[in-house]
Amino acid sequence: MSAGTTKAVPAPASPSRPRVWFDQHLHGLAFSLGRVLRKPWATLLTIAVMGVALALPLGLSIVMDNLRHFAGSVQQSREINVFLKVDVDAGAATKLAGTLRDRGDVAAVEIRTPEQAVAGFRESSGLGEALDALGENPLPTLLIVTPKGDDSSGDTRLAATLEALPQADLVQHDAVWRQRLDNWLGFGQRVVQVLSVVLGLGALLVVGNTVRLDIQSRREEIGVLQLLGASDGFIRRPFLYLGVWYGFGAGVLALGLIAAAGWALREPLAALSASYGSQFALKGLDALHSAVVLLATVLLGWLGARAVTGHFLRQTRPTET
Repeated sequence: MSAGTTKAVPAPASPSRPRVWFDQHLHGLAFSLGRVLRKPWATLLTIAVMGVALALPLGLSIVMDNLRHFAGSVQQSREINVFLKVDVDAGAATKLAGTLRDRGDVAAVEIRTPEQAVAGFRESSGLGEALDALGENPLPTLLIVTPKGDDSSGDTRLAATLEALPQADLVQHDAVWRQRLDNWLGFGQRVVQVLSVVLGLGALLVVGNTVRLDIQSRREEIGVLQLLGASDGFIRRPFLYLGVWYGFGAGVLALGLIAAAGWALREPLAALSASYGSQFALKGLDALHSAVVLLATVLLGWLGARAVTGHFLRQTRPTET
């Protein structure tokens, strides 16, 4: 190599497109987090408003799920109680039960003799001495008929058929009560859906207004970036992440409020259930549903920020001359 020859220095390799994309999103994420932390009181106020607004329909939804779970045993217990006349002996009751089992709309038939009924009443009521004073057993034979299928109208028809039996003295079927319970649960679920939409829209507007105020405070900076040729995506990205942080914080707060309410209500509800001889326990959100709630609140914050930034960028985009 001659003395006058210089060695060429290789140009540094340009970063790949995925690396640039990752760096830009990481910068937007860190920048938006910094903006949130620099205004702690304003951030906490926004998150608190959103969290309370989202906790209300979420709590009502959990209440409806628990009511449906509590009423599940009643809903599933579709037995029809057929009290036979006192002159129907055990043989006739057994023959009638066999006839009913052969019906296509009957899943099972259980016979409860007067002796079994008295024993159960004696154990549950504590009135054994009063029963002994009666001398004879006043209780009739009971047939517990379980309908087949899930058609409530079919249960009603079966109950009407059982009432027409000559051996039947009284038929108990709570179809009307169960139908009313279904109607109330359906109405409550619709109320939850309406509140979820209204309060979710309110939370979206809170995020949008907060991001709008932040955009207004950086209007000159955004104008300079637009003049330098920055894309709308580059300008929008930090504000989108700002909405994501607001949504995430609101979701965490809403879940915390629900957990606190459940903890406060668990003990008195357990005492109330125990007084009725029930083992019912309050059921909250599991890990999967909590993750879905967080994802929904993050998406809500992202949508609110995107709507506001999109409108602002369309209004301030420089016009070509």
